[in-house]
Amino acid sequence: MKTKTILVTGATGFIGFHLSKHLSELGHSVIGIDNINDYYDINLKYNRLEILGIKRNEASKWNSPSKSNLKNSSFTFIRANIEDRNALNLIFKTYKFDLVCHLAAQAFVRSSLEDSNVYLNSNIVGFLNVLECCRKYKIPRIVYASSSSVYGNTSEVPFQESAKVDAPLSLYAVSKKTNELMAHTYSHLYGIETIGLRFFTVYGPWGRPDMALFIFTDALLKRKPLNIFNHGNHKRDFTYIDDIIKSLELTLLNKSNNKNLYKIYNIGNNTSVKLLDLIQEIETITGLKSKLKLQPLQPGDAHQTWACTNAFMKDYGFQPKTPLKTGINTFYQWYKYYYK
Repeated sequence: MKTKTILVTGATGFIGFHLSKHLSELGHSVIGIDNINDYYDINLKYNRLEILGIKRNEASKWNSPSKSNLKNSSFTFIRANIEDRNALNLIFKTYKFDLVCHLAAQAFVRSSLEDSNVYLNSNIVGFLNVLECCRKYKIPRIVYASSSSVYGNTSEVPFQESAKVDAPLSLYAVSKKTNELMAHTYSHLYGIETIGLRFFTVYGPWGRPDMALFIFTDALLKRKPLNIFNHGNHKRDFTYIDDIIKSLELTLLNKSNNKNLYKIYNIGNNTSVKLLDLIQEIETITGLKSKLKLQPLQPGDAHQTWACTNAFMKDYGFQPKTPLKTGINTFYQWYKYYYK
């Protein structure tokens, strides 16, 4: 396999870290960029970078490349803002990328209700800057993260890519749907292959502290009550991180059976799990009993997510398949190790 030079934006994030590690281990030259914002614990982000061979004092410098100190790794990290057009342009000009994977974004639905400007700047202006650089430097393919949140509260399950997605419940969902529209325009006007992956509730080791599995496990081990919204009636399609990374690898490095330049895919486990069942599984694995505080539905939250993954299976021959029990246990073992 011919090695590639690949840009990964959001490289200190949950998915970006795992993807950068995986692509580097495959022998590709990976340049990861991230602004290391304090949306959640920056120590977790710096510790992810340490796994990639980047020291904290080097990573903290703005617009200064740091090369991995790991043997046989060609990972380079640059602390930069995707909203900074000049900095981004210089990175593209310097490294002459073969492929781009855009994962940088301000995440979490509920926070987008409180600080809309941050979401619009990072998720829309930032993505526009990435697309513009792809156009200017003739990048043939960009894979980017969309989200299951674009489906809103549709009652048609499982969710199919052909469904109407014009009733978003949050500005986060708006920003992700806007990304898909922007990508369509750049595919149409400039012949860039754009592949949007609608991720469904990603979980696993090194996961974000604001995600359900992390929150529930943390509260359970600390003997704190669990706040369960929508009175426990939420259902989510939980997708293990390894399946997400495999999907990204396939779309980045392989041609699909689908010859369209603009493509959208669901990436989920093709099942919908009630949050109360998730908690019961965590209780079984940890041997602890939780104390629940049932809360009303939160603004911006969808009642249910459930991915139909037939399109991705047809075009790339892969479907996420990690059982929830396996994924929770792996996360739990990492949590115990990381937080001692």
